[in-house]
Amino acid sequence: MTKPHQTETRPAASRPMLIAMGFALCASAFAADHAAEHAAPAASTAPVAKAETAPAKPASAPAKATSSPEAREKANTTAPAEGLPNSNTPLAEKIRAAMAGTVVSSKKMTVIVEGKDASETKAVSPVAAPSTKATPSARYKPARATAVAGHSTADAPATSPTAPGAPGAQAAAAHAHGGGDVHWTYEGDNGPQAWGKLKPDFNTCATGKRQSPINIEDGATLQGPAEPVQFFYTPSNGTVVNNGHTIQVDVQGENTITVRGSSYRLLQFHFHTPSEEQINFKRFPMVAHLVHKNNEGQLAVVAVLLDEGAASPFIDKVWTHMPLDSGDRVRMPAGLLNISELLPTDQRYYQFMGSLTTPPCSEGVLWMVLKKPVTLSKAQFKLFTQLYPNNARPVQALNGRAVREAQ
Repeated sequence: MTKPHQTETRPAASRPMLIAMGFALCASAFAADHAAEHAAPAASTAPVAKAETAPAKPASAPAKATSSPEAREKANTTAPAEGLPNSNTPLAEKIRAAMAGTVVSSKKMTVIVEGKDASETKAVSPVAAPSTKATPSARYKPARATAVAGHSTADAPATSPTAPGAPGAQAAAAHAHGGGDVHWTYEGDNGPQAWGKLKPDFNTCATGKRQSPINIEDGATLQGPAEPVQFFYTPSNGTVVNNGHTIQVDVQGENTITVRGSSYRLLQFHFHTPSEEQINFKRFPMVAHLVHKNNEGQLAVVAVLLDEGAASPFIDKVWTHMPLDSGDRVRMPAGLLNISELLPTDQRYYQFMGSLTTPPCSEGVLWMVLKKPVTLSKAQFKLFTQLYPNNARPVQALNGRAVREAQ
């Protein structure tokens, strides 16, 4: 009677254990899948918690089955892992779910959470998380790079504004209002009265004490003998330029004058109407300025006054090749230009120290105004004034300068 009873008891006792183990495995698999589903969306917004699970020690032999109901109920209940958090936060629930169904009391888990909110962070084993706070040196490097970049592009207002009134600020303002250089004129807001304020380089136009042109009074000049100006002009090449302020001829060739013991080479000549220079408060219809330069860089200008009368063959040659558009250039035929044809026979002159009559109004220029004018026809005069009806600077203060009148 005893043996049959023992044979039937063993299968009956082991059956609940097998069922409990099956449920435990299913629960563990379900918890792992559930945790993975919830962890996947979080990966796109915050770093994933890293879990390191120590290998579980081999389970001890199953407890002997018992036929009592208390024993069977205890067999169906799994032992909780030690150290699991008792709170009900989502993270604690995930940890408990991952450990569900495991009857290993010695299991260890280390969780490192990065970028999680403090209210959801629970560490089973305290592990120092990497600091995300920048060190002073780390903050200095990008700041220094920005400063260097800003200084290297100081001319760009967007990166490093320039102080008002500084050359860089004025250059930026000129660029913002259409680009290029400051445009000076002979009338309006940018006329002669404002030249000195348009650019720092033009300051001499307002503050200079030896400015040109001037009014020359015979009774106030130094009269007496003076060395003649020696002209050495030969047939040359020339390019007629409409520079937006006048008609100018750039000269190529060996054309020089000698005066005051120095030789000056002719660079270009151009025209103004009316004449910029006044003789006894009288202006002429036009004047030609012949600009020369010596080896020391000093300038000497010969002014040839033009009055209405007979047509000038020399003016005809220049006007024939006159460009109509500002900035345009026309090359004259080779050898056509002979500046000697422009000069009067009587080459006595007034001499004084002055300046350029256009910005930047540089001073230290030697001026020689020929006393006797040459003529051009009314038609020749009209042709020029149709392009430039008024391109003369007003006369400037003499400021005690001596004017020599060669007799």
